[in-house]
Amino acid sequence: VKKEVGDVSILVNNAGIVTGKRFIDSPDALVEKTMEVNIMAHFWTCKAFLPAMMASNHGHLVSIASSAGLTGVNGLSDYCASKFAAVGFAESVDLEMRDLGRAGVKTTIVCPYIINTGMFNGCGTKWPSLIPTLEPEYVAEKIITAIRRDQEILLLPRSLYFFFALKNIVPVKVAVLFAEYFGHLHIMDTFKGRAKKD
Repeated sequence: VKKEVGDVSILVNNAGIVTGKRFIDSPDALVEKTMEVNIMAHFWTCKAFLPAMMASNHGHLVSIASSAGLTGVNGLSDYCASKFAAVGFAESVDLEMRDLGRAGVKTTIVCPYIINTGMFNGCGTKWPSLIPTLEPEYVAEKIITAIRRDQEILLLPRSLYFFFALKNIVPVKVAVLFAEYFGHLHIMDTFKGRAKKD
């Protein structure tokens, strides 16, 4: 891309895969692939494009993580680990830019709930009016708005701001009760994922 296009001013790290199996049932090769695609790719794309952004003190790094990068999800251990890493990586790079006086290099971390792309086919929420499956066009529009506003973190849907604030102040046992009530513990029970291509 650098050879064909040159430097970029906005880098969107969006690649992602999901195993969709419990930790103990996840094949080692798929766990490694999940980490390579969902987090290691962020390292390599940022290594490639961040130096030019730093030199001009201008640019925007967008990390498409997941709401599963802010809370554990039953049946998504490798996915959650990779998305937690994506969130931590982006926060860390943001602090490095600030410390180096490169405040013109912005970061936006995007943590959406399930997006209707087929990646999480079969999964849904017990309360779709409160935590709906999101349409890709809606998510894209919100991401563009967040970039334009230099918003550091974007949670979708907005109800997640309340749930994550609550999770961080209540005891773990209470948070688990809420998770059970809202069906969070069983999101992956009906997981199908994308249909395999022949």
